[in-house]
Amino acid sequence: MDTKGLLFLALFTAIYFTSFSQQYQRTDLGIKTTIDQLDVELQFYSPEIVRVLKSPEGTSFETKSFSVVKKPEKTELEISEKDDVIILSSSKVTIQLNKATGKVSFFSSDHQPLLAEKDYGTQFTPFKDVNEDSHIVRQAFKLDKDEAIYGLGQFQDGKMAQRHERLYLLQDILITAIPFFQSVKGYGLFWENYSPTYFTDNPHETSFESTVGDCADYYFMYGGNADGVIAQMRDLTGQAPMFPYWTYGYWQSKERYKSQDETVGVVKKYRELKVPLDGIIQDWQYWGDNYHWNAMEFGNPEFPDPKNMIGQIHDLNAHLIISIWSSFGPKTKPYKELEENDMLFDFKTWPLSGKDGWPPDMEHPSGVRVYDAYNPKAREIYWKHLNSGIFSQGVDGWWMDSTEPDHFNRQDNDYNQKTYLGSFRKYRNLYPLMTVGGVYSHQRQTTSNKRVFILTRSAFAGQQRYGANSWSGDVVSDWPVLRNQISAGLNFSLCGIPYWNSDIGGFFVSKYPEKIKDPAYKELYVRWLQFGTFCPMMRSHGTDTPREIYQFGERGTWAFDAIEKYINLRCRLVPYIYSTSWDVTANASTMMRALVMDFADDKKALNINDEYMFGKSFLVCPVTERMYTKKDKVLPPADFSQTGLRELYLPADTKWIDFWTGKTFAGGQSIEKSTPIDIMPLYVKAGSIVPMGPFVQYANEKIDPTEIRIYPGADGSFVLYDDEKDNYNYEKGLYATVEFKWDDNNRTLTIGERKGEFPGMLKQRTFHVVVVGEKMGTGIEPTENPSKTIKYKGKKMNVKL
Repeated sequence: MDTKGLLFLALFTAIYFTSFSQQYQRTDLGIKTTIDQLDVELQFYSPEIVRVLKSPEGTSFETKSFSVVKKPEKTELEISEKDDVIILSSSKVTIQLNKATGKVSFFSSDHQPLLAEKDYGTQFTPFKDVNEDSHIVRQAFKLDKDEAIYGLGQFQDGKMAQRHERLYLLQDILITAIPFFQSVKGYGLFWENYSPTYFTDNPHETSFESTVGDCADYYFMYGGNADGVIAQMRDLTGQAPMFPYWTYGYWQSKERYKSQDETVGVVKKYRELKVPLDGIIQDWQYWGDNYHWNAMEFGNPEFPDPKNMIGQIHDLNAHLIISIWSSFGPKTKPYKELEENDMLFDFKTWPLSGKDGWPPDMEHPSGVRVYDAYNPKAREIYWKHLNSGIFSQGVDGWWMDSTEPDHFNRQDNDYNQKTYLGSFRKYRNLYPLMTVGGVYSHQRQTTSNKRVFILTRSAFAGQQRYGANSWSGDVVSDWPVLRNQISAGLNFSLCGIPYWNSDIGGFFVSKYPEKIKDPAYKELYVRWLQFGTFCPMMRSHGTDTPREIYQFGERGTWAFDAIEKYINLRCRLVPYIYSTSWDVTANASTMMRALVMDFADDKKALNINDEYMFGKSFLVCPVTERMYTKKDKVLPPADFSQTGLRELYLPADTKWIDFWTGKTFAGGQSIEKSTPIDIMPLYVKAGSIVPMGPFVQYANEKIDPTEIRIYPGADGSFVLYDDEKDNYNYEKGLYATVEFKWDDNNRTLTIGERKGEFPGMLKQRTFHVVVVGEKMGTGIEPTENPSKTIKYKGKKMNVKL
């Protein structure tokens, strides 16, 4: 071959190699390369977590995460090429990057396919975000045909598995938008974009499409099962701290207590009735009129001595949390300071009018404006006024309302507004994380003697690290709405944020004109309260009609007695709930558990939207249909002549014990349970060990003696946790645990040696041990004749039963 021929062959070979054998650059975390005009980067944050970044070739931008707090750890990787793919393998997952299409595929360490992008599934559409060049960003994936996925935040549509859905992920009063889902196959995906986003699943693809973004940015995580995925999400976005012990009792609220005498009077009435109560909530307008909205001080003359009010509540062994907002009236000190620093937004928010009443009188606009929580200086100003005006008075926690925030009459110009970070459009869904995080962080800096407790209406990925318990918003009082709360709370929890609750009884009671006089509303309220007993916070709240127990009748009437029964049950279960909360903090567990978490192999359980596990022992089956009142009468009587029935499914591969009767049932079957007004179906998983405290009027009253209920039929274990209950000394190791193990074949309970100690710890505990059966250990009453009574002094014990 002549010289020209050799040059031609060399040139052809170079072109061929460049076209069909992509080069890549190895980085500290993985690789970088360019494929089909896309810059692609794969970053391993751990053996289980991989970050995927894609952007138009040559684009210059800086990424800063606000949800992710994990620093990438050193991960051993094997990187190779085979045919048309680059292969990256850690000890837990394998990633394949197609060199021709840019498609990323994920596999388990044993080469089982988990998830794959679609070929050419990354799309960028040029978009002008105010004055900056940006993109509409879209990424598509292919899921297995029958693959169940969960999460995406809170949508109150009754859906459990989130297949065949088109959801608009935008924070709203009843919607919590979290661009995260997890699969029954044991992986999760967090699409890290803060702008309004469409999630779409159809037979062709599953995709996220965000309004604005510099790049496609997502994290793939493999956990093997739902608990494992949540553990990875918490590792990525932060662990959940402990709440105070008293937050797990019963909470009373309404919209609103109008004077300090009324607020204190409610607590006094509960004490007089000897009905347990741990907390009361003070709603809005303790500050005065709407022009003083959220003044962060008591300006209402009906609250002349707030420090004394709070002291009286504390003297009654109760706690107070108080309403604060993301917005300020024009006559408040925070408003003036924030306005001087250009830290207030200009869009319509609540309240619209300076005058009370509905509809709003727009001849007198309120002038209320939302603050720029993206700005660290604004968050500092927020806390400065909150600390001096309210926290210093002795308040125990925060009800952070409107953390979406409220945003009415949405216009493009609203989204064009500049925030500290960029356009409001670009960071819209991030707002709750920033404002809630501001309060948590500043209170932690102020004191460690009081744990942060925040009740909030919205959330974003990572919010679990800020001591926040979200509620489902201003829901209406209706049976379908009650039912839809269940799947809403479960999908929210499956995003890695473990604390959620709802307004017991529904916020708006418009469907019941006679309100609390109506037996039909009482029936709904009782059933909602039964559900609320098995939520991370048990909190009665609403407008239109009062909700205190004594409003429902007297002791001896059906509604009062049913309500009291479940408040007492909740308080007896606080040792179980608090120990479960420790499992959440220490082991990234989840309190309110969709059935996929514990029964992923039971296909019948995967899409059930009206049952769940509370902790790892209780199967909760709320009654979500009326049974004793008629809909077509104004004031229908309650007819208890026939007992209602609730059909339910018992998940497979375990035995179940009826909490009320002690009767054992095999799993994998549907049954009917008789449901008189004071019975909600509850089943306990065989092998469970459930600690139940004594009857108390408030959680901190006493913990001894403790009844230890053993539900036979399988081996089991449980870790009983205790600490000082309301400070952060547990982070220094000041806490104690006792592990209980049940050997079912030998009917032996092993009580392990107590590990750890803390100031004020009981050195000796009394345990009434009960093996549950049809003749003992059922219902809420302590068992009169336990199987054994143990005086435990911290040493290991074997108890034959």
